[in-house]
Amino acid sequence: MLTAGGLVKCHGRRRALDGFDLTVEPGEIVGLIGHNGAGKTTFVEIVAGLLQPDAGRIRIGPYDALTEGRAARRLIGMAPQELALYGSVTVRENLRLFAGLTGLRGRRREAGIARVLEELQLSTLADRPVGVLSGGQRRRVQAATAMVGSPPLLLLDEPTAGADPETRSALLAAVRARAEKGVAVVYTTHYLPELVDLDATLALARAGRVITRGTQEELTRHLPGELRVTFADPAEPELRMPTSDPGADLAALLASGRTPASVDIHRPSLDDLYHFLETAELEGTQAHDAAA
Repeated sequence: MLTAGGLVKCHGRRRALDGFDLTVEPGEIVGLIGHNGAGKTTFVEIVAGLLQPDAGRIRIGPYDALTEGRAARRLIGMAPQELALYGSVTVRENLRLFAGLTGLRGRRREAGIARVLEELQLSTLADRPVGVLSGGQRRRVQAATAMVGSPPLLLLDEPTAGADPETRSALLAAVRARAEKGVAVVYTTHYLPELVDLDATLALARAGRVITRGTQEELTRHLPGELRVTFADPAEPELRMPTSDPGADLAALLASGRTPASVDIHRPSLDDLYHFLETAELEGTQAHDAAA
């Protein structure tokens, strides 16, 4: 549904994107993660047609997004990181505007609005001005504006930033439901448990490019876990040791004659992967500074 290759975008001398590649299939949720400045939002804005790349290619469905932009944009629903709503008008009126931009008219538009209001638990708020809503409710309205036209590609940039649990739960359920119907989703977030909940495949961005793709299991397989052991003798302190082979390390511990009271094996998580990236990025920056 979405194929982007070799994207480059410069802001002055800084390269926000430096050969960014990403493919998203119909029905796939791709969690795009990386630290601030990795290029995630720039990528989303270029796919949505809000920025033009300096180089590269983008295909959305059957369209070349750089030469057939108007047709390609009709396939996209976008919820940007910053709220982009009209506060003085109602939720329903906001949705009518965004539905109209996707080409929906008449009964189809009203049916689409009713469907997304229910999906994101906004029906009771439909006739309230957006400006009086809570931050979490506005987040749901923003997501609704992206989904109202049932586009085959959703671009959701930090859609739950600052959201309450009700908003997060409703939005994640709506995203999963859309993906099950074949919608392709690009989902950027710093809240990694959401990607586990969504069963998303992952794309890790750093310095303007995707450095690796895969499932959580694939991307954390090379990281060490941790063996946590308490002992029958209360005088012995708890042992915590990094391990790539917990079975062998536990066997070696038992062979030493020490008697465990409990054993816990901590498998590497997305948080560990994120920390690994952060450490690698810091070490790379320090090496660059030293060389300079």
